[in-house]
Formats: sequence, structure tokens, C-alpha cells
Amino acid sequence: MHNLRLATAFESFYSRNANLSKSPTLLPVGDVKNANSGQPLMWNNGAPYVERRNWSEFAKSLTQTDIDFDPALRTLWQFMVPKERPSFTADLIADITATLDFVESTWRRPAAEDDRAEFLVLGSRVPGIFNLGGDLPLFQRLIETGDEAALREYAYACVRGQYRLAVNLELPLCTIALVQGDALGGGFEAALAHSIIVAERSAKFALPEVLFNLFPGMGAYTFLARRLDPARAERMILSGRVFTADELSAMGVIDVVAEDGAGVEAVHDFIQQFRRSRRTRQSLLKVRQASNPVRRQELFRIADLWVENALSLDRADLRKMRHLAIAQDRRWSRIYAA
Repeated sequence: MHNLRLATAFESFYSRNANLSKSPTLLPVGDVKNANSGQPLMWNNGAPYVERRNWSEFAKSLTQTDIDFDPALRTLWQFMVPKERPSFTADLIADITATLDFVESTWRRPAAEDDRAEFLVLGSRVPGIFNLGGDLPLFQRLIETGDEAALREYAYACVRGQYRLAVNLELPLCTIALVQGDALGGGFEAALAHSIIVAERSAKFALPEVLFNLFPGMGAYTFLARRLDPARAERMILSGRVFTADELSAMGVIDVVAEDGAGVEAVHDFIQQFRRSRRTRQSLLKVRQASNPVRRQELFRIADLWVENALSLDRADLRKMRHLAIAQDRRWSRIYAA
């Protein structure tokens, strides 16, 4: 009966403000593999960097995201198109990391001047979902086996990317999150790492980690404490509740709320406004970082605390995590089948 109530609670969490009429079966917890090679996931074996000549050539190397470079607006659009589940799997993290690497490379190479992006936009092509957060089946397996090193490497891979986004790669560019669906857990954190958040009105945001006795460890506190204040950041994290785009806009967390279906247009409008006063706006991004800097050391220390917290979860907590993962994958199965 207790498990039934838990499953019902998690289904309610998703159905409260989401359409579940659409959404593969949960991967076995002990069978998490790289989607490209089919080999077991090895976080410590990074793929070697391969130099690509231009964006169209680079795009062919991606498996979990689609990219499109608009040379007129100097804007790189990257949309998540997950093959496994709409969460931060190893392959999705690798795609996003490789894209940030390529952006940096275009600013280093004089011959790549025409490919330099001044705006990086991250969105999703999954209907109704931006991103559902961390790879829960992977977390459960690593926690059950006590694999601290692998869990820490996952966390570090995430916060490395979060820091690079938060500081705009330390380049004269602006990062923008385009949220056209639910951003939960690490999905919400990923949006928060961007300098600007544009959300469609029906988008929902939540940090559900408290439901299984964990906390969001990939930047939620760091970014919310700066957009709000520490007290309100803690209250939001502990509440576990779902927030609407309008609510977060009123709080100052979201920068632009667009009508449903108008998110891309809203990003275009923002970019045009930014370009009209580019020097001032770019300077303000630097002022924001100078006055209340996001520090790499802070993100990594919080990631360490997250690993400690995760490894302390008991069977009951892991059972709740699995129920949430099942609810996520039921939703993904409906979308995948539609």
C-alpha cells in the first residue's frame, strides 16, 4: 500500500500540470551503457577532442542534440533530442560539452571567425519536456554499488558545464535557455546556469530531489541564491513544489515569459534587443559576474556534498527514487510512442 501511495504521488507530481497522454521502458538499473558504443558507461574515459572545420561538419558528430547556426544573428541553437530518456545521460552531457568546446575553438582560430557564436541557445525538441534532470537509474546503480568515484565524476561533468555556461565561457557571448516544457531537477538547474531564461507560459519548474531525501547538487542553490536570496533559495529547494513560468517571472528567476508556441520568436526578439545595446548589455553580464561571481570551487564543493548525501540514502530513499524514475520513463514512453 505504501508503494502504491508513492507511485500515485509521483504520478500526481507529473500530472498536476502536465499532459501525460503522450510519453521506452525503464532501463535495468545495472545496465547503463553508452548509446554509441553499447559499452558500459565509463565516466573516466573521456573521448579525445577532434577538430572540426565548421558547424555543419561538427553537427554530424552529435547524437543527442540538433544544432543550427544562424550567421546573421551569430546565434547557435542547440536542441536536445534524447534517444534514451529526456534526462542528463552520459551521451547528452557529452554532446553539450563538445558543443561548448567547439564554440571556444571558433574564438581561438582566426580562420573560424565566420563561425563565432555570440548567443548560445539551449532548448528541447521533446514535446512538453525541456529536461527531467539527472539520470536516476544510473544514480541508483552507483549508490547501490557504493561507486563514489563514478558518482563524483558524473557530478563533476555536470558542474563543469554549469560553470562554463554561468560565466558565458568567459567570452563576449550570452547564454540563453529556451524552456518550452517541464524543467525538473537538473533540467531546472541547467536552465538556471544560463544568463537569460526564456520560458513559454505552460512550462513548469520543480526541484523534486527532496522527495527522496536528496538535494539538487548541480547548481540550484548557487544560481537561485543569486537570482533571489539564500533564504528563498532554500525554501524553494525544500518545498519540492511545481512552479509556473509566471510565478518564477514574478520572483525574478525567469527573464522572459512567452505565449505557448512563441518561445523561439521571443528569443529572436531578445537577441535583437540585446544587439541594439550590445556593449551595455555585455558589460552588465560582466558586472553581474564581478559583483556576485559564480565560483568554480563553490560548484565543485556542493557537488562533493551531493555525492556524500547520495551515498547516505537508505533503501526507502532509493525505492522512492526508483518510483520517480519509473514515472519519468512512463511519460517518456508515451511521447516516444506517439
